[in-house]
Amino acid sequence: MSKTSIPLFPLSAHLLPEGRMALRIFEPRYTRMVKQACAENKGFVMCMLNASGDKSRNEHIYPIGTYAKVVDFDLLDDGLLGIKVAGLELVEVTDVAVESDGLRTGHCRSVSPWNCEISPQQLAPINERLKEIFAKYTEIASLYEETQFDDPIWVLRRWLELLPVDGGQKQQFLKEGGDKNLLNYLCALIR
Repeated sequence: MSKTSIPLFPLSAHLLPEGRMALRIFEPRYTRMVKQACAENKGFVMCMLNASGDKSRNEHIYPIGTYAKVVDFDLLDDGLLGIKVAGLELVEVTDVAVESDGLRTGHCRSVSPWNCEISPQQLAPINERLKEIFAKYTEIASLYEETQFDDPIWVLRRWLELLPVDGGQKQQFLKEGGDKNLLNYLCALIR
């Protein structure tokens, strides 16, 4: 992805490449964003909110986000638009601007993919715990047509999405661009 201006969708949750998320769209600016993305077969960037960042200076949006596309949509019983998005690639967001309706856009460039030096055997027990979460929380499992519990990067990314830790900590793991520190962190949590 070259450095282009793309709509931003800041949330407290985080979506990573190969991840899936269900969203309810109700704000007019995001309804416009979704309609435009679908009409032009383009996406938008899912960004994590920084609770301590200054919103007036757009510092409330962490710099690493995920370019995502809508893969399904439905009108919900309450009249709101429900969408399912798929994360495609990590991007770094700069030069955030605000449009007249409050929709933020940013210049985005691709972040290098993670290097993975973890074998599927080294995933135990975190892949087994992730399988348990998917079995217990069917609303998460139902988002995925296919799971990849033997793929180290897929497993680490799903954990990073699900972990109830500070967004700054998640951003640090994303900046490191590796897998060893995250694997060690997850193994210590699970023990």
